[in-house]
Amino acid sequence: MNQSFDVAVIGPGAMGSATLYQLAKRGIRAVGIDRFAPPHAEGSTHGETRITRRGIGEGETYVPLAVRSHEIWRELEAETGESMLFEVGSIVVSEADDNVERPGRTGFIRRSIAAAQRYDIPHEILSADEIRHRFPNLIPGDNEIGYYEPGGGYLMPERCVAANLTMARRHGATIRLGEVVNNIVPDGDGVVISIGGETIRAGQAVVTAGARAGSLLGAPFDRLLKPTRQVMHWFALAPDAPQAWRNSPVYMWPHGEAEDGFFYGFPSLDGVSMKTADEFYGAASDPNAIDRKVPLSDSHRMHAAHLAGRLVGVTNNPIKTATCIYTATPDSAFLIDRHPASPAILVASPCSGHGFKHSAAIGESPAQWAGTAPRPSTSPPSASPGSETDKAPDRGIGSLAGRSRTAREARSPAMV
Repeated sequence: MNQSFDVAVIGPGAMGSATLYQLAKRGIRAVGIDRFAPPHAEGSTHGETRITRRGIGEGETYVPLAVRSHEIWRELEAETGESMLFEVGSIVVSEADDNVERPGRTGFIRRSIAAAQRYDIPHEILSADEIRHRFPNLIPGDNEIGYYEPGGGYLMPERCVAANLTMARRHGATIRLGEVVNNIVPDGDGVVISIGGETIRAGQAVVTAGARAGSLLGAPFDRLLKPTRQVMHWFALAPDAPQAWRNSPVYMWPHGEAEDGFFYGFPSLDGVSMKTADEFYGAASDPNAIDRKVPLSDSHRMHAAHLAGRLVGVTNNPIKTATCIYTATPDSAFLIDRHPASPAILVASPCSGHGFKHSAAIGESPAQWAGTAPRPSTSPPSASPGSETDKAPDRGIGSLAGRSRTAREARSPAMV
């Protein structure tokens, strides 16, 4: 049986579920298609928690997206009765003049402060002594300071995705799970989507397939997008661990002179463990063949490299671990752009490991593009989220393509 829709969303995870919800809310006939059953543990949107904040150290361009996303999650909480956003505070601990080259994190604390100052985001700058006094589970060095944002915190990604899909269904969206999209072919003013022996016609397609977008779309996306395996660790707290772990802010901590000197973590949600992770930007991984086993040696490496001497009362005994996938562009910016072969195909999910906090607002943009708002020109302006002279975005499509080559630019051999 062949079906037709106004818009098809391929991969309703973080960005895709938000897009599907916003489309359905506007009365647009939309279908979401996923090879799994989101929320699931096969991509980038799982593991209990994701950090959110408004003073965005990855670039000031992202701030309005984070602000708007918080508004949307509060609206979703009111509509569904589900708690998703927990504003427990966030802190960046770092040397004030840290400028080590790290993907998306260079000058992280300085740029976080600049973003907060520009957008009047409530924050405090804390000395090492003040951090130790207020947050006794953290031990900064005497040469480190803290950027503390009381409105930061964490999101529960599985709940967020489930709420988006619940509301999308409530507004009439069709959701097809356990079905693999074989290809998307431009056809007249729309697209034809092949699923097994069936085809779906849609006026437009929004591809939010994350780590699998490159293989689905082919060139130039298979060259621009790099999936990498990431690991999350839940370490046991010591019996004498500070009670502060229960009420801790989320934290991000660049340190040392190496590119991989960065980790982040969360308060204890269960009173007996805490979740933390570092980031890996090495060799690409096949998203369909990710090694889900995490050896004990990797947890011990993580503890020794990052936690020891910085976190109080955290043992090197992992209670559990989990893997997820980052899909990064060459400069760790977002890639949100039309397919060079067809303006009816929008790619809107590779967000380089720092996109979940923005996903609710990103979902609005494809809905505006496909629905009531006029389509933008075929050559949208590209902001540079990594630039310190970022201009505030209008949240429109193309405004977050960043310094990464857009799909159109990548067609040129000179850009390869």
